[in-house]
Amino acid sequence: MSGVASHIPLALSLLQTVASQYPGLQKAQPTTGNVAPGAPTGPGLLATALSSLPTFQTSSQPQSQPSQGASSNSTAVTPPATSTSSLCENCHLKPKYNDGRKTHPYCSKSCAKAKAGGAPSNSTCDFCHSLPKHAGHPFCSKSCARKAAVSNGQTGISGNPPGTCQAPGCQKPTHNNGDYCSLSHKTLAETVCLMCLQQPKLGNSNFCGKKCEDDAEKRGPMILEVPTGHATFKSVADQFKTSWRHTGTTCPPVKRVYKVIGTQTSLSAYNTYKSNVEARGQFVAAGRSEGNENRRWHGTRRGCQLGDKGQTQFCTSTACSLCCILRTSFDISLWGKKTGWGRFGKGIYTSATSSKSNDYSHNICKSPMKAILLNKVVVGKGCKLTHDNTSLTAPPPGYDSVLAEKGGSLNYDELVVYTNDAIRPSYLVMYES
Repeated sequence: MSGVASHIPLALSLLQTVASQYPGLQKAQPTTGNVAPGAPTGPGLLATALSSLPTFQTSSQPQSQPSQGASSNSTAVTPPATSTSSLCENCHLKPKYNDGRKTHPYCSKSCAKAKAGGAPSNSTCDFCHSLPKHAGHPFCSKSCARKAAVSNGQTGISGNPPGTCQAPGCQKPTHNNGDYCSLSHKTLAETVCLMCLQQPKLGNSNFCGKKCEDDAEKRGPMILEVPTGHATFKSVADQFKTSWRHTGTTCPPVKRVYKVIGTQTSLSAYNTYKSNVEARGQFVAAGRSEGNENRRWHGTRRGCQLGDKGQTQFCTSTACSLCCILRTSFDISLWGKKTGWGRFGKGIYTSATSSKSNDYSHNICKSPMKAILLNKVVVGKGCKLTHDNTSLTAPPPGYDSVLAEKGGSLNYDELVVYTNDAIRPSYLVMYES
C-alpha cells in the first residue's frame, strides 16, 4: 500500500499542472477526499493521468481559449476515451473553441485550416476560410465581409460591404435588396461631400462647405474617388455615354470617376480669367453659366496605372501626359509635340463628343482601362469655324475661343482655347479599354 500511496501525490501534481494549462478541464480533476467507485488508483491512476496529458507544441500563434462549458460535473478523472468529444476535431489535444454562443469544431483557426487542407469549405467563411459562416451569410463576421468587399472593389461610400447600407457610418442591412436602409440615407449617400464623406454637399459643389473645399484645395493637386452611387458619378457617366457618337461602336462602361483637385493658385487663376470673360460677355444675364463655362472631353497619353483600382498617386514621368496635366493643368507651350499640328492652330483642343476624345486616349502601359479627362472650359464668345485654319495662335478678334463644328473638314466637333487659364481638368474618367 505504501507503493500505491507514493504514486498518488505525483498523479495529483500532474493533474494540477494540466488544470492550470487548460482551465476548461478544471472540474474534471480528482479531489483529495473522494474517488469515484471503479476509478483507477495507484499506478493505474498515474497511467491514466499521463495518458490524458496533451502533447505541447510551440506555436507563434495565440492560443485559443478553451470552452467554458465543456467540463463534466463528475469528480472522477475522465478517461480519455470519453473526453474526445470536447477536444478539437483536428489536433485532438486542445478544447474546442467556444465564442459564448456556440462551440466550434476546432480549437483555433490554424487547426481549422489544417483540417480543411487549405481549401475553402462550404461551411466556413468565404474570406478567412477558418471560422464558420454566420447563419445565412457568406462570412463569419462583419470584419471579414468588409475585407472581402474591399479586396473585390465592391465598396460604397464608407467602404461598406454589399448588403449593408452604403450611407457613411451606417451598418444597417439594406432595404429590400437595395443599396440603402432608408430614403434619407439614400439621399445622403448620393449627395455626400467628397472630402469629409459625412455631410451633404451644397448645390452644384462637391463639398459640404468652404472648410472642406479649402481643405481639399490645400492638399491639391490630387484626385478624390467619386463613389459609384453618388450623383456626381451619375452625371459624369451619363455625359460620357450620351456624348459617345461614333457610329458602329459601342460606348464602353465607366468604371471609376475621380474629382480632380488643383492647387489654390491654379484655381484662382482660372476663376480670375472666367470673371474677366464674364465681365465682357455678360453670359449670366443671358441665362448661361459664368463665362459661358462648359464641360468638354480631352484624351491624352497615359504612362502609368493612375486611375486603376487603388492607384491615385501621380507619377513623375514626363512621358505620362495624363499625370502632367493633372498636376499642373494644360500647358499650351507643349502644343504640337504629339500630333505635330493643329487644325485650328496652336491651341488646347477639347470636344463635346466623348468618342472623339477617346481616339486620342491611349496607354503606354498595361492596363484594363483607358483614361479620359472631363474639363471645365471657359468658352466665352466662341467663333464658329468649319474649315481648317492652322495658322491661328489666338481666337479671331472679338472672340474667346473657336467652335469647330461638324461639317466641312470635321466629322465631330472641337472646342479650342488659346490660353492656359481658360481650361482646368475637372474629372478623371476610367472606362473599359
